[in-house]
Amino acid sequence: MEAKSTQDEYKQVREDLKQLREDMANLTRTFSEGQKSNISNLRDEIRKESREAFDQVRQKGNDALNRAKDAGDKAVHDVEHKIEERPFLSVVIMFLVGVLVGKLLDR
Repeated sequence: MEAKSTQDEYKQVREDLKQLREDMANLTRTFSEGQKSNISNLRDEIRKESREAFDQVRQKGNDALNRAKDAGDKAVHDVEHKIEERPFLSVVIMFLVGVLVGKLLDR
């Protein structure tokens, strides 16, 4: 009789181990699927934030370019205005600058 109860206990332990393996497999599978979902959500969030950061950088770059263009246009306008005010003086200054650059390049 004791041999039969030992065999029954042995079978019960085997069944418990089998059930434990199945539970561990299910738990591992569930955990893995949850992690895949988390990784996918994280990847989507990173892409979204990267696009937003890129758009902000592009906008700041465009703003800086526009400011530089405006400053250049203003400088050209100011020079044109100065030349219109004193055309003879402007021609003399350009001649002297040309002579100076020529002398520097002769060396």
